[in-house]
Amino acid sequence: MFQNIVDAITGDDNGKKKTKCASGECKKIKGTVVLMKKNVLDFNDFHASVLDRVHELFGHGVSLQLVSSVNCSDSAENGLQGKVGEPAYLEDWITTIAPLTPGDSAFKVAFDWDDEIALPGAFIIKNNHHSEFYLKTLTLEDVPGQGRIHFICNSWVYPAKLYKKDRIFFANKTYLPHETPIPLRKYREEELVNLRGDGKGELQEWDRVYDYAYYNDLGDPDKGPKYVRPILGGSAEYPYPRRGRTGRPPAESDPNYESRLPILMSLNIYVPRDERFGHLKMADFLAYALKSIVQFVKPELEALFDSTPNDFDSFDDVLKLYEGGIELPDGPLLDNIRKNIPQEMLKEIFRTDGEQLFKFPTPQVIKESKTAWRTDEEFGREMLAGVNPVIIRCLEEFPPESNLDSKFYGDQNSKISEEHIKNRLDGLTIDEAIKNKKLYILDHHDTVMPYLRRINATSTKTYATRTLLFLKDDGTLKPLAIELSLPHPEGDKLGAISKVCTPAEHGIEGSIWQLAKAYVAVIDSGIHQLISHWLHTHAAIEPFVIATNRHLSVLHPIYKLLQPHFRDTMNINAVARQTLINAGGLLEFTVFPAKYAMEMTSMAYKSWNFTEQALPQDLIKRGVAVEDPNSKHGLRLLVKDYPYAVDGLEIWSAIREWVKDYCSFYYETDDMVIKDPELQSWWKELREVGHGDKKDEPWWPKMQNREELTESCTIIIWLASAFHAAINFGQYPYGGYLPNRPSISRRFMPEIGTPEFEELKTNPDKAFFKTITAQLQTVIGISLIEILSRHSSDEVYLGQRDTPEWTTDDKPLEAFKEFGKKLEKIEERILEMNKDGELKNRVGPVMMPYTLLVPNSDVGLTGRGIPNSVSI
Repeated sequence: MFQNIVDAITGDDNGKKKTKCASGECKKIKGTVVLMKKNVLDFNDFHASVLDRVHELFGHGVSLQLVSSVNCSDSAENGLQGKVGEPAYLEDWITTIAPLTPGDSAFKVAFDWDDEIALPGAFIIKNNHHSEFYLKTLTLEDVPGQGRIHFICNSWVYPAKLYKKDRIFFANKTYLPHETPIPLRKYREEELVNLRGDGKGELQEWDRVYDYAYYNDLGDPDKGPKYVRPILGGSAEYPYPRRGRTGRPPAESDPNYESRLPILMSLNIYVPRDERFGHLKMADFLAYALKSIVQFVKPELEALFDSTPNDFDSFDDVLKLYEGGIELPDGPLLDNIRKNIPQEMLKEIFRTDGEQLFKFPTPQVIKESKTAWRTDEEFGREMLAGVNPVIIRCLEEFPPESNLDSKFYGDQNSKISEEHIKNRLDGLTIDEAIKNKKLYILDHHDTVMPYLRRINATSTKTYATRTLLFLKDDGTLKPLAIELSLPHPEGDKLGAISKVCTPAEHGIEGSIWQLAKAYVAVIDSGIHQLISHWLHTHAAIEPFVIATNRHLSVLHPIYKLLQPHFRDTMNINAVARQTLINAGGLLEFTVFPAKYAMEMTSMAYKSWNFTEQALPQDLIKRGVAVEDPNSKHGLRLLVKDYPYAVDGLEIWSAIREWVKDYCSFYYETDDMVIKDPELQSWWKELREVGHGDKKDEPWWPKMQNREELTESCTIIIWLASAFHAAINFGQYPYGGYLPNRPSISRRFMPEIGTPEFEELKTNPDKAFFKTITAQLQTVIGISLIEILSRHSSDEVYLGQRDTPEWTTDDKPLEAFKEFGKKLEKIEERILEMNKDGELKNRVGPVMMPYTLLVPNSDVGLTGRGIPNSVSI
């Protein structure tokens, strides 16, 4: 067997070189390499571990060569590239026992010092082993004239035979392109070229290629017409941000589509290896994802959903999800779980000894009260402090008007009249209420109406909604009316037919009002998940990740600024394309637009504007704030007790000040911004390729001065961190109790004279549950948002870095420290405001403090914490 292993080793025996210093006459530079062996992360990789040890015995180790940042090579071939030293090898690979739990191993390395190296600025590493390892750092001690030199690597290093170019890592310095030492410039440029790839072929796990593709992998035409979806991106009809290229072969039935991976390989979709989840994150993700992603994504589910044999009969039935668990029906679903889920995972999935029971943590929205969520005050409060507080706007005209083209859609203006609301304006006329900025609207009408006829041809039955609200003197929002609209039955050009519901507490009117609020929640839940969440963070950020890695060297200050805010984004997006947002995926099962879900996000992208993603601009655009140079942050909120905006502006301003200090340190003048070739090529490709369907928009910053650089980087960091946190981590606290935020409605409002209307009279709860999300969809939906709302054990939060030595420049380090202190003070202020009884929107009738923009968090379902990146 030993001989078989030896035979598996390829290549000749190029043992460790003898050098002129081998006798010990030359000075040795000692270093420490910290890495994580693959077999630490994969206990099943015993074969690779044994092979690596045999490689060591035969001289095929891990070699490192220092690269000078002072002196260039003498060879004509290498030109102005830095001189490369002799190889040095990691010591004691065989005898260094990796820890039993995932952890680092430290190896010694000794370099023969060459005076012509003078000052190492980089090193080349060659892994001659059979398997990859995760290289964290190299630290050199007592370098002549320099002392300690630290290299931060944080990268997977695969066997050298798999690479076209040697792996190179640069010392932990920061240089603008023109400041880079001449011996390192060519290495810097070649590394970026390598990361861009050649645009050809299927990419493998060891490839380090960042490239673009359309969203042509959501549909699966090879499975039949039912699974065909539009290609998003690259057309005026379906514009979209770009995603990372995988290079998978085209689908057999339509070469415009990319073929899809088999479901069992769904987590192996290509992203550059360093963008993959870390081992801790992957373990957490799989543990909680299994119960939603593996067992539910099965063909049999579709038939199960269509039949929906089990509905909740009462609110007590729903509470069993949290208080005892619910029994799943025998059938294909349970058979698949038993057949496909390892026995040791069943307890984690079900969290109970009863194999057929599902049980979930109690969502915060019902922890203190089981009924307060139904109040009108809470309904309005969640538009300011809920999971989707980014839609509500000030009403500037009455009745509300539509922006849909009347040539195609007829009259879509609101049918809410003065009679509906005039007695609920606390003594004001409608004109006075508008003038005094007292009327607000949650308006989903124009987003939904173009798709509504097609959506309602599926099992979904819902409305385009408008909700009018009045700002009371105590700062709370009082609902005035809900408009439920449908396309005209005889054609779109005939406009909308609408019914207007007004608040009521008792009798049939009260039941109708509760249903009307449920329809609004259904629409808002889908818009939140698809547009506020997926489109505006996950999809919009991915092109920035790709462009940054293609055009900004790891030595570039803006790379160092932005890189923490891109962690795990490409990986979570790739998993989403494979299991969540794909045709027949979990999202189509659990949100109202069903098969039209992603197509609707493309329509929303048509109005996406990068500069309006800045929080101040967004608040002004929605009319909930006005510019005011005398106010803090330069604007004044018209809804003073608007928790998302109040906390958000504090976070936004802290990010912006940090970014301004950082950028000003490296760019002393505007001219330096203009003359930075990496920065300019980054921004050009971002606009023209990454967000290429918006390349001709006039609002793009030109990247001609420090102000534009600061603003653009602030927007990117804001979207990836605080904005994503505000709309993601409240999903389970608010939506884990589905009656509060149902995601689907299955029948229309009952009409007078029908059996459904009589049922609404006699058993309103049963009628309510027959209307909203069915039991099995509820279980799946809750499972999904529980995963999405959890913080992993290796999360890094805003104001933190995973390594304290992320730069050697003192002023940026000091500015970052100040940024962290500001965030700590903001956290204290938020928690203090939540105790203020005068601020009614911060806690509300459900007694649930608004903590989504509190910067730090523990692991798990906390309803707080701002991770650096769109990481889940």
